[in-house]
Amino acid sequence: MPPTRATITESIEAHPGLHFNELVRRLELAPGQLQYHIRELQSTEDVIAESVYGKTHYFPPEYDDWERTALALLRRETAGEIVALLLTEGEAPPAAVADDLGIARSTLEWHLDRLVDCGLVEKQRDVSNRVTLTVRNADRTVELLREADPTLGERMVDRFTRLVDNLLDG
Repeated sequence: MPPTRATITESIEAHPGLHFNELVRRLELAPGQLQYHIRELQSTEDVIAESVYGKTHYFPPEYDDWERTALALLRRETAGEIVALLLTEGEAPPAAVADDLGIARSTLEWHLDRLVDCGLVEKQRDVSNRVTLTVRNADRTVELLREADPTLGERMVDRFTRLVDNLLDG
């Protein structure tokens, strides 16, 4: 394997679920150069690409479909914080999660839609139709959350979103 491809593969194995732009930044490669090598790695199935809500993330081949989607979502800071809070609390109503994280309910619901679709979080309704949130597959989710470690760029985007939410709510 050529050295550039080996470097790309090692980076993806060390940080599964990185998206394209983050790989460009970390590896200091030109986007076209990375695209070429990624295509070659995909053709030999050394790297798997997964498009998740507008971003393409890259994984070693041993991750299954659910793990790839879950890890891609957990790399997004707010989604990761929601799941981490639910893992800590066990279960919680949406309003408490939004308050604890200091985010608008609309932001929480936007992330919850994706987390529920993926199967990371479950919304349960009681007899009074009140919603409680819980994490599904908690053991594997904890492992994936540890791997996620959001990048600075993703944290900045999520913090900007929170700032705007706070300004609109205040």
